[in-house]
Amino acid sequence: MTLNPFLVVSLCAVVTSLNAASLERAAPAQPPVATRLATGLAAAGGSGSTVGPGGALFVTEGQAGRVSRIDTRSGAVTVFASGLPPAVVPTGGAMDVAFIGSTAYVLVTLVGPDVGGSDVVGIYRVDGPNAFTVIADVGAFAIAHPPTTDFFVPTGVQYALEVWRHGFLVTDGHHNRVLSVALDGTITEVATLGNVVPTGLATWGNTVLFAEAGPIPHLPQDGRIVAFSPGSAPGEVAAGARLAVDVEFGLGRALFALSQGVFGGGDPGAPASPNTGALLRVNSDGTMTEIIGGLDRPTSLEFIGHSAYVVTLGGEVWKIDGVFTPPYGRP
Repeated sequence: MTLNPFLVVSLCAVVTSLNAASLERAAPAQPPVATRLATGLAAAGGSGSTVGPGGALFVTEGQAGRVSRIDTRSGAVTVFASGLPPAVVPTGGAMDVAFIGSTAYVLVTLVGPDVGGSDVVGIYRVDGPNAFTVIADVGAFAIAHPPTTDFFVPTGVQYALEVWRHGFLVTDGHHNRVLSVALDGTITEVATLGNVVPTGLATWGNTVLFAEAGPIPHLPQDGRIVAFSPGSAPGEVAAGARLAVDVEFGLGRALFALSQGVFGGGDPGAPASPNTGALLRVNSDGTMTEIIGGLDRPTSLEFIGHSAYVVTLGGEVWKIDGVFTPPYGRP
């Protein structure tokens, strides 16, 4: 697949100018430092995150069927919404969360009859602490429009939710596609992919970026960041992240990838081996530089100011400082 040349030039210019500007403003060099901010979340099976009202971090807890709010200064955890369909299998339930204004929306996956559940696979609007409205039945769309790649879960395995064009983008890592979902529930397939396992999402204007975990055994060259704009084919921006699970813009629009780490074996969807994950910076030449390694099966990434926040499969949230200051590598 090829990427629109204008898009490649634009993204490279952003990454290059961003990194140069960030380093020019940086304080004296200090290695990155990771501090555990919160623990005890019911995050097993994969969990997403977003920066919400008040600059707080909001994290989905699939096993518990809830969304929690984390104070990024104190690490205090409070329940923001509960009563969502909990996970039926090890992965699933409340998978990701996004805000439009002050209203939260939650992506819920792997809770339908095809995996032994009885709930709707789709996007739920949070109407109150224990009240929700399904605004889009993504599972029904998946069943009515099966992918051309091999699959065994008819409703798909939706991974990430991102606000886009007054609605949302959703990645389906099992059906290998990116969906556009309007607030009225209309669903459109905007990127049809091979067996690349799309995961985390980010946007920049009219450009959509997503991470690819790649097929088993999730080799580094298959862990990519890919971009597309409406009407253009997806194309590679960078590669080199083992089992890539997220992509995000940081301070000044620096682009980063989150690697879950070395695949530990098992069935499709099985996590990486413990303590092999990493946060990587995307370089303008299509390579990636490790900022900090040794992360324990990270699932999602957010940036607030100069700090990165990483959610892990084990229900922890880590704050990483020194992300924008060289030298990079292990502390």
